Amino acid sequence: MGTLRDLQYALQEKIEELRQRDALIDELELELDQKDELIQKLQNELDKYRSVIKPATQQVHKQNELQEHQRTKRQAISAEPTAFDIQDLSHVTLPFYPKSPQSKDLIKEAILDNDFMKNLELSQIQEIVDCMYPVEYGKDSCIIKEGDVGSLVYVMEDGKVEVTKESVKLCTMGPGKVFGELAILYNCTRTATVKSESPQTRGKTSKVLARVLC
Repeated sequence: MGTLRDLQYALQEKIEELRQRDALIDELELELDQKDELIQKLQNELDKYRSVIKPATQQVHKQNELQEHQRTKRQAISAEPTAFDIQDLSHVTLPFYPKSPQSKDLIKEAILDNDFMKNLELSQIQEIVDCMYPVEYGKDSCIIKEGDVGSLVYVMEDGKVEVTKESVKLCTMGPGKVFGELAILYNCTRTATVKSESPQTRGKTSKVLARVLC
């Protein structure tokens, strides 16, 4: 039978063990909360993505069905972009607009970061980089209007733009982001409205580099 000191020592060890377990539980709960927040953030981004891409794919399906009816023969309906093929530019002499190395790098990185354009060949990306030209918009300017027919793809160079769909804000985009590509790739009307945000510094404008793809 242990002495009172031995029992006290054993009790202290148990208390310390329980304290460490409690600390570990707190740490795991914190990590779980952080993962829950990340999952919720990713789910929100996925919902925004679906809200934009769904109307585009629906319009592609409708256009393909109409073509099938007109030609009176069966055709496969593809969810892949069919309206615009970058290969069509192979026989076209594209204009060249000089720009700084920084602008060239920004456009290239923006394209490579875009889910719909990142799989282009490097030579095709270079052609797009070369023929893009700068356009400036003042504060609160409407760059793209939902429902309009589009023929321009944009790359943000400076400033911020707000993206809305049916008057509901989807996101805010800053430099190095591509927008307006869906209407070109899917041959559909603009799926969202894009406006330049009010600048924080008076007189500052939102700049975009635009390329005509039609």
